[in-house]
Amino acid sequence: MSETIRVDIWSDIACPWCYIGKHRFEAGVAEFRAAHPEVTIEVESHSYELAPDTPLDFAGSEIDFLVKHKGMPREQVEQMLGQMTELAASEGIVFDFGRVKHANTRRAHRVLHLAKDRGVQPEVMQRLFRAYFEEGEDMSDPDALARLGAEVALDADEVRAALDSAKYGEAVDRDITRAQMLGVTGVPFFLIEEKYGVSGAQSAEAFAGAFEQVLGLVRGEEPVQR
Repeated sequence: MSETIRVDIWSDIACPWCYIGKHRFEAGVAEFRAAHPEVTIEVESHSYELAPDTPLDFAGSEIDFLVKHKGMPREQVEQMLGQMTELAASEGIVFDFGRVKHANTRRAHRVLHLAKDRGVQPEVMQRLFRAYFEEGEDMSDPDALARLGAEVALDADEVRAALDSAKYGEAVDRDITRAQMLGVTGVPFFLIEEKYGVSGAQSAEAFAGAFEQVLGLVRGEEPVQR
């Protein structure tokens, strides 16, 4: 008999840990499903803005934003981002903070909700992550978002319309409000079966183990001691 485990994920395109967490989560899903091919992992992604105070017309790098707007010492920022770059590389992910344009991501989240309606949200999310962290695309630029969306089966004109759509703006707000009600203060955040929360970019093994535990609970089995 086919079984399904539902996972809701809150993340932000401009969050490096979310990109790494996405990669590890997908590896954990693959590991779990290799052992349980009869179980489907149903995923729905949700919006979360890490820096909603970013001006829509902000022009600067991630380093500029953290130094000028967050008051962090430049040397500390450069060291931190260097460590993040090395960690990402160990996961097969490219971070090029020399090219990253820090941006308000609200428009990108609207595009992701359009993509959800069109059934291509995972593909669009992956494209936006890569465009932001590797290619230096501006996630607040309508032209860039329309072009990137069109690369992944969205209609460019529809993407532009979504950027001013009240429907998609409200969808972003609902996601953020739900996260606040759940007590989410940072992302990535994973909610399994609407009951069990997993915070942060855990290892693939940790995600696979969490699915094992939840599957046992769903089946009414005794919890496995780890």
